[in-house]
Amino acid sequence: MYDWANSAFATTIMAAMFPPFYRSLAIAAGLSEPDATAAWAYTTAFGLALAAVMAPILGAISDHTGGKKRYIAFFVALGVVATALFVILGDDNYLLASVLFILGDIGFAGAEVFYESLLPHIAKKGDIDRVSTRGYALGYLGGGILLVINVLWYMQPEWFFMANAGVALRVAFFSVAVWWAVFSIPLFRNVPEPPVVRTTGPAAGTSSIGAGFRRLRHTFGQVRRYRQLLIFLVAFWIYNDGIGTIIKMATAYGDEIGIGLTDMTIALIITQFVGIPFAFAFGALAGRLGTKRSILLALGVYILISIAGYFMQTALHFYILAFAVGTVQGGSQALSRSLYGTMVPKSQAAEFFGFFSTSSKFAGIFGPVLFGLVSQLAGGSRLAILALITFFVIGGSLLLFVDVDEGRRIAIDEDAAALAAASWDTPSPDGIAT
Repeated sequence: MYDWANSAFATTIMAAMFPPFYRSLAIAAGLSEPDATAAWAYTTAFGLALAAVMAPILGAISDHTGGKKRYIAFFVALGVVATALFVILGDDNYLLASVLFILGDIGFAGAEVFYESLLPHIAKKGDIDRVSTRGYALGYLGGGILLVINVLWYMQPEWFFMANAGVALRVAFFSVAVWWAVFSIPLFRNVPEPPVVRTTGPAAGTSSIGAGFRRLRHTFGQVRRYRQLLIFLVAFWIYNDGIGTIIKMATAYGDEIGIGLTDMTIALIITQFVGIPFAFAFGALAGRLGTKRSILLALGVYILISIAGYFMQTALHFYILAFAVGTVQGGSQALSRSLYGTMVPKSQAAEFFGFFSTSSKFAGIFGPVLFGLVSQLAGGSRLAILALITFFVIGGSLLLFVDVDEGRRIAIDEDAAALAAASWDTPSPDGIAT
């Protein structure tokens, strides 16, 4: 149910309605159109950077201390309060808007770390994929439902006894805070606190900061031993940064070229719901073409989207591109994660996937920064959207060099070696190691 709760922040705030609102504050404060877009890009990049630095620290806390739900409650409260305070923003206070958004983003990311750490404790072995997938589906649905309500308020504020669209927009932001808070309650009431696992070894007795980054460094050393996995990981960092930047900057770019907030929000609702069946379709496609080829196909579509975005002029164009993004967004990211999973030794899956998540946050900083810089240097964002092709071309080119079969074979061999070592160390009934 928590996926249903926090997805409202991801849709209404991160992607749909807040970026154009932020630009309006920046422009009212005297920034030019491209500078206002760049300010939003830098704000999102800074939020990502803080989340990336926090992730290994919070991961260490999550693994080695009790009270996971207490930490979730703290970060949910931080995100909810920061989001609720959007209602106090004046017409030109974009700097305060940046601070509040970053605090909300920290709350969102921090709670997510501890929430994900609960999954192995609440799902039975072999049932984690189903529980996780259902959570994502609920998230898409919940975020989409509130976004539909929010856009209705904005389009027809008088129907809901609101003075104007500006008031409706602030009420929409406040509704995200309420939604997030209320639908988090089932998590705190119904999910038991998992037992604390006390560890020994290098991480034990050290600070969470030291333990977190020590573990991150150790995992990177492990990943480097798997050449095909490392090549794929670098490719993913690059092309996924392009995907993430399109998601974060779409409405800011659309606002800059004159597309209305209502049209953009409806278009993103289309993206939200189109993504669900096409994610399943890409799963079927991967069974026919192979996972790597299916990802490359999706990256080709993203290149076309970036080119078309450069020429975009009307709301109809935005609708078409939103639909196109919906066809590849969920599939490309889901297949990337599954391809990574097939080249990871099962005996080290938790460690490697933690690294996958944290490193992706670090890599995701560069796309928004590039978008902001190009917008400022070019005096507009058209070249910035075109510049994102670089991420897809370089990432896709690296992906071509990944030998998936070799990567899978190495992972299987590593698991076999780990199993043999474990069997050798297992005491026999008479006390002798076998």
